[in-house]
Amino acid sequence: MPKTEDLSSISKEVDHLIAGLHPPKNVRIRVQGAVIGMRESFLRFGVGLILSIALVYLILMAQFRSFLDPLIILTAIPPGLSGVILFLLVTKTTLNIMSLMGVIMMTGIVVSNSILIVEFSGILHERGMAMREAVVEACKVRLRPILMTSLATLLGLIPMALGVEAGSEQYAPLARSIIGGLGISVVVTVFLVPAVYLVVHGGNEPRVEEAKS
Repeated sequence: MPKTEDLSSISKEVDHLIAGLHPPKNVRIRVQGAVIGMRESFLRFGVGLILSIALVYLILMAQFRSFLDPLIILTAIPPGLSGVILFLLVTKTTLNIMSLMGVIMMTGIVVSNSILIVEFSGILHERGMAMREAVVEACKVRLRPILMTSLATLLGLIPMALGVEAGSEQYAPLARSIIGGLGISVVVTVFLVPAVYLVVHGGNEPRVEEAKS
């Protein structure tokens, strides 16, 4: 059975050849075989990723009782996706079923890391701490668990990403997509998510002069 990488490259070559053909009238060219199943799987995973993000947003909206906080948490997903694409390009790995599964797993890890900062910032602000101080303190306190869990995941996936053992190369795209997305999202979670949270909620806080008066 051909590998997904080989099937994808062959499919591109076949499509390129078909595009250059000029068949006569009433002649139709249709591609059949395993490539049809591969394209359908890509479509299903794309729909599944969108549905998973929508369900995560609904769950977070019910948990935080807010429309904005879940959106702030989800801001770490697009940079994570860019990290996946960049890492796959660097490692010359095609986007296949296993790498798409890694994208879904990476999304869950990214969301959990963002929740740590957003939730703790809200708790500190409710206790009377200023918004800016609450965000800074939440980043300091939550930085260690975020780094520990992320680094443990990254180090644990390195052997799988290398694919040195026989038969393990089929799981290498999954590990590489998680490593690429998680590596970028860790930086984003610590810097971008708190910045967006402060921009969104900082304007609702009264000024110092008004608070003193």
